[in-house]
Amino acid sequence: MAIEKQIAHPYIPNTVPEVQEEMLREIGAESIEELFEGIPESLRFRGKMDLPQPLTEYRLRQHVETLLNKNKSCNETVSFLGAGCWQHFVPAVCDEINQRSEFLTAYAGEPYEDFGRYQALFEYQSLVAELVDMDVVNVPTFDWAQAAATSLRMACRMTERNEVLLPKTIDPDKYSMIKNYCSPEINCTLVNYDGISGQIDMDDLEEKISTKTAAVYFENPSFLGFIEEKGSAISELAHQFGAISVVGVDPSSLGVLEPPSHYGADIVCGELQPLGMHMNYGGGQAGFIATRDEEKFIKEYPSRLFGIVPTVKGEYGFGDVAYERTSFHDRVNGKESVGTQTALWGITAGVYLSLLGPHGMRELGQTIMQKSQYAMKRLSMIEGVTASRFNSTNFKEFVVDFNGTGKKVEDIHQALREKDIFGGKDLSSTFPELGQCGLYCITEIHTKDDIDRLVKEIESCTKKKSQGKDDKHGAS
Repeated sequence: MAIEKQIAHPYIPNTVPEVQEEMLREIGAESIEELFEGIPESLRFRGKMDLPQPLTEYRLRQHVETLLNKNKSCNETVSFLGAGCWQHFVPAVCDEINQRSEFLTAYAGEPYEDFGRYQALFEYQSLVAELVDMDVVNVPTFDWAQAAATSLRMACRMTERNEVLLPKTIDPDKYSMIKNYCSPEINCTLVNYDGISGQIDMDDLEEKISTKTAAVYFENPSFLGFIEEKGSAISELAHQFGAISVVGVDPSSLGVLEPPSHYGADIVCGELQPLGMHMNYGGGQAGFIATRDEEKFIKEYPSRLFGIVPTVKGEYGFGDVAYERTSFHDRVNGKESVGTQTALWGITAGVYLSLLGPHGMRELGQTIMQKSQYAMKRLSMIEGVTASRFNSTNFKEFVVDFNGTGKKVEDIHQALREKDIFGGKDLSSTFPELGQCGLYCITEIHTKDDIDRLVKEIESCTKKKSQGKDDKHGAS
């Protein structure tokens, strides 16, 4: 077997050449390189990494801090980025609770002698269940993409089918992760959307759905920010063909919008990050799944569920529900391999929901709606700018159309960065049919001054383009 000569690393396991040879023999591979055949050559680095010489601990810390100081956080700038990770206010008590040692330091949040964690997660599940008006909620997955993918796999197992339909307005990154998680046995097909409203094209959905369809998935609000108004019709159509209706939702919208269970959703999933989690580079994400309290759903959850169980007479405790269905119980025959998950963020979301309560969630949603509507109105007053690109009602995020300005989104966003403003997400490459458009996000943390400043700077940089054209014509 071909093994490159190497020195065993003192801190990385299984780097001794003899150990690697034994492992390769066990799995029937000729070389380590064979394990990476599925990775495109364009993504593989073949050169030698330009790493600095070994540094002392002090110099290494100094070097890393110098690199980190080049970053600009949203504490120093105004950000209108969203697209799956949003800047919301995080109450101090959320950080106070999730930094407690019994939650923070334990593997999977699980110090085995601390039964208080079971209750904390049970309370989180209960609060999210009330928010989405479902009965059962899981311990969090890694993020919304995994929650959606797992929901679709659950639907495929329940229906014994292997085709799922998703809207073309889905986040391309999320869609890529869903396809990866569902491959190779599940086929994913995209459904077109109406170019004016953004709503799912019902004619295309009716053409593509069949008795082979396991699930129809859509999001409300959609990735592009508009509210899907045909939820009931989509769910009803799915049910006519024996398919499961799976709806992804941003929980910060549920103080003002109906929960998906009210318009036919069988499985609800979404992202917990708006509920008390800071934006982090590569962290701070957590997904949830919710269903009715029916055995056919519960048996297909791959992740842990906590419930109340009787102990001695008159007393109750908290423990696992149907533990035997998980990969913790049976690594080979478990529904899916679950892993560590993100229990800490479930506890955090529970703290956040307990603080706000129903009235607080309603106030949050109303505030976001009011501020986002104001932002759209002000942006649309700029010559050549339309907000939103779609004529549907929006929540928190909306598509800003810059096609009429004659400028590229990347140029506008570069001009904004020079003014310490992060513009929205550039959609020109991921949704090329929209041309020069950006996805902008407004939450409760944005002030009127923030929005007015954004409008002023966009107006300034788009006017410069027009002025440049005028000067050119004048000179000729």
